[in-house]
Amino acid sequence: MEVREAMNKGIISIDPNTRPIGAFEKMYKEGVRRLFVMDESENPIGVISYLDLVGILGAFKPRTTNSDNLKIEDIMSKDIITISAGDKIEDAANLMLRADISGLLVMENEKPVGVITKTDICRLVAAEILVPEY
Repeated sequence: MEVREAMNKGIISIDPNTRPIGAFEKMYKEGVRRLFVMDESENPIGVISYLDLVGILGAFKPRTTNSDNLKIEDIMSKDIITISAGDKIEDAANLMLRADISGLLVMENEKPVGVITKTDICRLVAAEILVPEY
């Protein structure tokens, strides 16, 4: 099975100028644990995870002046790990395990087209669509 068959076609993204609390609220509203940071041309420039935000938001006391000036672009990871839509699901799973991450941005023709997560792969295994080799 190819990644394009199991990926989520909606990419939940955020503007680099968003404040951390705004990103946290968007994650909560959308039910996701990562947001891809896109520039004005919708090109991926970074990724921010729930754990990144918890660490940052927990470091500031309420109404600290430092927290008022902080933007997502200041704390995002610029290393976005991607996979091709035509790659195999097994390759996506192995890449996530090796990189110790829970989701990949799916690319096709150098454009982001979706997201594949560990949860997506677990659902396939649970439904016996994807059977692990032992």
